Amino acid sequence: MIFKLIRWPLGQLILLVDFLTAPKRPERDAQLQAMIDDRTRHLALYQFATCPFCVKTRRAIRRLGLNIELRDAQHDPKWRNQLLAEGGRLQTPCLAISDDSGQLRWLYESKDIIAYLEQCVATLEAAPVQG
Repeated sequence: MIFKLIRWPLGQLILLVDFLTAPKRPERDAQLQAMIDDRTRHLALYQFATCPFCVKTRRAIRRLGLNIELRDAQHDPKWRNQLLAEGGRLQTPCLAISDDSGQLRWLYESKDIIAYLEQCVATLEAAPVQG
C-alpha cells in the first residue's frame, strides 16, 4: 500500500517533467519522412505510461520523428496478454518488430530499442532520396 502512495505521485511527476521538456520532432523532407514512416509502420512499442525506461524510449521516438504505435501494456489487457504470451515476459518497454510476412520479433531493453531505431533512421538518412 505504501508503495502505491509513493508510486502514483512519482509517476505523475515523471509525466509532467516529460511533458515540459519534450524533445522537438525533426523537420525533414516529406519524401524522407514518408520513407521512414514506411520503414517503421510495422513497429509497436509496448509500454507503461510512467515507467522511466518507457519515457526514455518514447522521448527517443519523438526526437527521431518516428510514428510508432504505442500500446499500453499496463492498462489494456489485450496488449498485456499479447506481450506476455508472444513476447514471453511482461517487461516494458518492448518493441514488437513485424516483418513483411507477419513474423514478430520482440526487442526488450530501452537502450537496445533506441539503438535499433537510431540505426533504422541513420540508414535511411544516409541513402540518397530518389525524386
